[in-house]
Amino acid sequence: MTDGATFTILIVDDEQHILFSSESLLRFAGFREIRTLDDSRRVLSLLEKETIDLIVLDLFMPYVSGRELLTLLSRDYPHIPVIVMTAADEVDIAVDCMKGGAFDYLVKPVENARLVSCVKRALEISSLKNQVSQLREHLLSNRIENPGAFSALVSVSPKMSAIFQYCEVIARSRQPVIINGETGTGKELIAKAIHTASGLKGKFVPVNAAGLDDNMFSDTLFGHKKGAFTGADQARAGLIAQASGGTLFLDEIGDLHEVSQVKLLRLLQEQEYYQVGSDMPLVSDARVIVATNRDLRELTATGKFRNDLYFRLCTHQVQLPPLRKRAEDISVLLNHFLEESAQELKKKKPSYPPELVTLLSLYDFPGNVREMKALIFDAVARHGSGVLSLERFREHIGIRSAPPASASLPVKGVVDGLRQALDRLPTVREVEEYLVDEAMKLANGNQGIAASLLGFTRQTLNKRLRKNRENLP
Repeated sequence: MTDGATFTILIVDDEQHILFSSESLLRFAGFREIRTLDDSRRVLSLLEKETIDLIVLDLFMPYVSGRELLTLLSRDYPHIPVIVMTAADEVDIAVDCMKGGAFDYLVKPVENARLVSCVKRALEISSLKNQVSQLREHLLSNRIENPGAFSALVSVSPKMSAIFQYCEVIARSRQPVIINGETGTGKELIAKAIHTASGLKGKFVPVNAAGLDDNMFSDTLFGHKKGAFTGADQARAGLIAQASGGTLFLDEIGDLHEVSQVKLLRLLQEQEYYQVGSDMPLVSDARVIVATNRDLRELTATGKFRNDLYFRLCTHQVQLPPLRKRAEDISVLLNHFLEESAQELKKKKPSYPPELVTLLSLYDFPGNVREMKALIFDAVARHGSGVLSLERFREHIGIRSAPPASASLPVKGVVDGLRQALDRLPTVREVEEYLVDEAMKLANGNQGIAASLLGFTRQTLNKRLRKNRENLP
């Protein structure tokens, strides 16, 4: 999606009627910043003073020809795409211009739609190249220029830091973004951070697409005209209008109805939409960010999600890691949520036993950060005084992490490994010693947690450990 208001286009032609008609056409297509020159000698001096994003260039002009200018532009301003627009319909000249660095070669008279689409395509490709270059420089610098934009995402993980850097770069783009991640990983927080880092003046407007049929989606997003349907006593602007100049965030995009997908595709491609009950298109300049916990590629393969929409959305992609893949954040999040919950519940922040971090680190948190926050808030709400009790955490983790009765535990793999190492079937005592030793390693030496992992009482584990020490040579 190309936002014309953010780009400056220069049209160079010695014929005034060409300048006027081309400028009018591009302005009608949404491009606001357009410069025109009828004297090719002034092009280079203009480029020294102004930032130009694209040049539409005639070939045959007095003083300095378009071919000479193309050579100079390719040498001194290679980042600016140049579209040659000329009356010369000769293959040799076209090939020569393309080899000389032209983005495209258009023969006058040019169809309106062809010129507009060519300009949009050139700007999109140029914008993506600039973003890749900026991203490379930004990642190599290993810094975040606007850390305040990401303050809601508490993390010390290098994985998250790399994501923040990437998001900071793509925030400057107007291209769509897909945010993938499990439930509770913070997809909306990342979307808000991208919006904040973008510097857009408009609002951040979230919409949950799950459960919306096409009629509800259209009315919610695009609004309706008065009398569009029974009960539509007044006209209503949709949420897309509220997101003007800002960001529209569509959550659970994988659940979007097929007909609604077509409407979203049009919004992304043409920046246009129709209110319910209207046949007059409206223009939107909102940046679109979507999120899902589903595999969109798999959905496209089964025909449940449109290929063309997926490829339109996936210009920028953010994959958020689950909490179990960023264990270094456990203690940081624990302290953050203890502080937050204590403030909200008007309590003093409780201290906690060191083994709590180990206990939480052993849990896979299927609900990710959201689940951890809820667990800590509940524990603080139940807390009276002194050190925070582990009981609520053990109860939650014990219930949630217990495998179903039908699940096959990897006992055979353990026994087979010992059998290969010993070159014989291990004894019951050897298997027990191995399991006790592994549980103590996982629990960082904490007997209470190790006992929970093994299904022992703490007293039983203590006896096993004492017996193992006695059997040492």
